[in-house]
Amino acid sequence: MEYSEVVRYYRDARVRREILDYCRGRWVAVAGPHAFARYWANGDPLKLESEADFERLFQELKRVRPRTIYASVNVYGKLEAPSDLEKPENIVLASPIWDIDGTLEHWRDIVEVAKVIVGFLEEEGVTESVFIKWSGKGMHVHIHERAFSEEVRKRIHPLNIAYSVVEYTIRRVKHRLKDLEKRLESEVKVENVIDAKRVFTAPLSLHRQVDLACICLKPEDLDSFDLSWADPRNPKHNEKWREFEEGEADRLAIKAFLDVGGYPGWTGTGERRATVKLGAKAEEEVVGKVGRFQVMALLQAARYYVLKGDLEKAKSFGLNRAIFYAWAKYYGRGYQPRHPTRRPVSTKLVETLGEKTPVSERGWFAMGGIEQRPEDYDRQVASRISAVVPYEEAWRAAVEYVKSFPRKVLADPQKFYKEVYEPVRDEFIEKVVKGKRGKGKTLLDFFG
Repeated sequence: MEYSEVVRYYRDARVRREILDYCRGRWVAVAGPHAFARYWANGDPLKLESEADFERLFQELKRVRPRTIYASVNVYGKLEAPSDLEKPENIVLASPIWDIDGTLEHWRDIVEVAKVIVGFLEEEGVTESVFIKWSGKGMHVHIHERAFSEEVRKRIHPLNIAYSVVEYTIRRVKHRLKDLEKRLESEVKVENVIDAKRVFTAPLSLHRQVDLACICLKPEDLDSFDLSWADPRNPKHNEKWREFEEGEADRLAIKAFLDVGGYPGWTGTGERRATVKLGAKAEEEVVGKVGRFQVMALLQAARYYVLKGDLEKAKSFGLNRAIFYAWAKYYGRGYQPRHPTRRPVSTKLVETLGEKTPVSERGWFAMGGIEQRPEDYDRQVASRISAVVPYEEAWRAAVEYVKSFPRKVLADPQKFYKEVYEPVRDEFIEKVVKGKRGKGKTLLDFFG
């Protein structure tokens, strides 16, 4: 779709109503072709609660060229300043959401996996409050956040409920999913990605890459669902996603919390989460310890170093930018802040390589008031890369690779993303390994 068509799509009254009704009280993120935003220009958290906010979105964030709209797992009591996002007591509701990923070509496999999740919830007595979104390339199974009574939400923090219910369910249906695996034609992955800053696609938002709309279904729609329902020209969207029965998920919430123990991000121990991969070939997991998050951080650090020459700040910048994209729901599936208990620091927005980035008084780049220090980069990025290839070798290759581009490309965040990062995001480390083994070749030869 041309951008003019995207703008016209979001002028539709029904589209706006569905997005606004879902996003009220949630922290919003918007994605364009090569940029993201989670804050207004004045630094306030992005939110969509009125028609005026929609108009402001497309005027104030023209640089992003908004295409996809996301909203947080959490519903906040107050959403006026960045500090509101850091207060656990300000989270009044949270949505349990199961993330199911597959391929567009084999969308029916994704539906079959969704049926397993929905079937388990039905067995647990949760029926009226369940809805499913076709997100564009996968499905999100939701329990309406108001399916949990106020009494239970007072006893168990809403984010603890959301995390525990998702985790508990995946653990309990793992054997059913494995039984289903032999009937699938493709790879499908079910994950618990519930996080304090996690966002999911809003109803009737356009997908970031494919020309499909995010439509909602109720469980009874799954058997008849067809991919044509997501055609943005005439989306078949079930507005009953709003329906819920308060209290019907209380029993499941209590059972799950007692078994799982709640959201581990409060204490920084959220590394282990339930994930079920179906149809995946073992040989494809060779470099699984290095993901796009680490590649983004590495190349962003090299970019800063090449342009600014400060290695320590380069590490801070690299990790900061990787976190930014992860929190914007791009390539950070499953990423969690490693130091949620670290005391937030005051920051100010500083123009850095074409973007306004929060910087602490000590000069480190920050996200949500948490500094990204060089030692954090070493732990979260360098150590992960070192498990596959010596980090110093990867760093030299990254610097050589980045230096091969004109400075005007490196100074522009959108051009850097599109021309430098995107072409190698899934194979940079693999090419470093190949380069290491190559005879008479430099590592840069493999990127030529």
